[in-house]
Amino acid sequence: MKGSRPEQAALTRDTDMSKTDETRAVIEGMVDGLNDHRIDDIGAFFKQTFRWMGNQGCGHKDGLVEFQDNWQRPFQAAFSDKVCVDEARLYMGEWAAAFGRQEATHSGKFMGVEPTGKRITIRDMDFWKVSDGKIEDNWVMVDFPHVLAQLGVDVFNGEGWEKYDRGEAEAPRPSQSAP
Repeated sequence: MKGSRPEQAALTRDTDMSKTDETRAVIEGMVDGLNDHRIDDIGAFFKQTFRWMGNQGCGHKDGLVEFQDNWQRPFQAAFSDKVCVDEARLYMGEWAAAFGRQEATHSGKFMGVEPTGKRITIRDMDFWKVSDGKIEDNWVMVDFPHVLAQLGVDVFNGEGWEKYDRGEAEAPRPSQSAP
């Protein structure tokens, strides 16, 4: 890289690796709690002041109550029979990460789409910071465009780059003069 380099991995620089087993236990318990559709007592795994930071469409939740009221309740209202399946989890000190999917039935209104009854897959990634035995922060990516595509809505209006993969259009290339 030319020029000055941005600081990298500042949040994990001082990770206490002796906390790995504790972090694993918190995350595994929390995922079991989510699979049991717990809302009111999910604070067993999250701090009251915990931050949930989602991608566009998911929002940012400050505190346990906002997470319960503005994520868990609407999500469970839209998708019933939900099961979380983490395909991989990584643990490092106070940090954990996972990617996987939730399988659910679209049984309530979701982003303007009336219930379809379809069984869908909701792909996601999570990064957690655990302290004092509870989740303090959660960075989240939920693939809402994929969810909506399964419900018949193309948020990219045919302009998604999958058209290159399917050979329907040629992918643009940067000009030779670009740095």
